[in-house]
Amino acid sequence: MGHADLSGVGEVRRALRDFLRCRSEPEAAEVAELLLSEVVTNALIHTRHGAVVTVTAGPEKVRVEVRDFMSGAAPKPYVPNADDGTHGRGLILVRSLADAWGVTAQMLGKVVWFELNGVNATA
Repeated sequence: MGHADLSGVGEVRRALRDFLRCRSEPEAAEVAELLLSEVVTNALIHTRHGAVVTVTAGPEKVRVEVRDFMSGAAPKPYVPNADDGTHGRGLILVRSLADAWGVTAQMLGKVVWFELNGVNATA
């Protein structure tokens, strides 16, 4: 996806939904879509240099990685206040709903990843 092209978020969600359609329960696919949307949107808004999404399927889990090409610094947790609308809740959702998540620094940029267990990703 290109420079802050938020229209690409829907495309990436659809691709993940299609991939997980026969591999997981609908609820697990919905969680994966939501978290992917949050992480990709963060990458596009905060780095303004595009992002690359990778989905790795295992026998009992799926791992989603979103790589940006700006800063290798980990995203800072943000506690939104009531007046922020929907702003600032992405990483809170990832921390709450993912079975595992983290940030891996790269030579250029970083990868924010999450894993969801209980997805029969190789079906």
